[in-house]
Amino acid sequence: MDKWDFRFIKMARAISEWSSCFNEGRNIGAVIVKDKRIMTTGYNGAPAGIQTCKERGECLRRKQNIPSGTRAEVCYAIHAEQNAILQAAKLGISIEGGTLYCTHQPCSVCAKMIVNVGIQRVVYREGYPDSFSLAFFKEAGVKLERFEGPLEG
Repeated sequence: MDKWDFRFIKMARAISEWSSCFNEGRNIGAVIVKDKRIMTTGYNGAPAGIQTCKERGECLRRKQNIPSGTRAEVCYAIHAEQNAILQAAKLGISIEGGTLYCTHQPCSVCAKMIVNVGIQRVVYREGYPDSFSLAFFKEAGVKLERFEGPLEG
């Protein structure tokens, strides 16, 4: 890990504060970088025009007792990684060959999207209970690295 990894993982953490997720332990941020330049960012939140969980005053997943790492489709939010990829598509920005920095290890659904858009490296801070995504990245040849250094300094 180098000073650029440190800077971009810190930025992902800052972007996670924009999350509209009702479950504060699940505020996720993502930054897609290419040639040390920020291409797009994303955080977990409801699609445009849809009421967020914070606005609703409850977490649908918590209400239905859905364990973390399962049934991702039962949620108003779009994952941070998905939002960053969608922003690139919407704005016509190529992210192929880039690095995705994320506060948490991507789930298997996000892993499939990350592989398909050609991101070559993923740097994350916190783990996530989805071992299939780890296997998926390995098989696809996407470099997956956990940032374990301090975020201060």
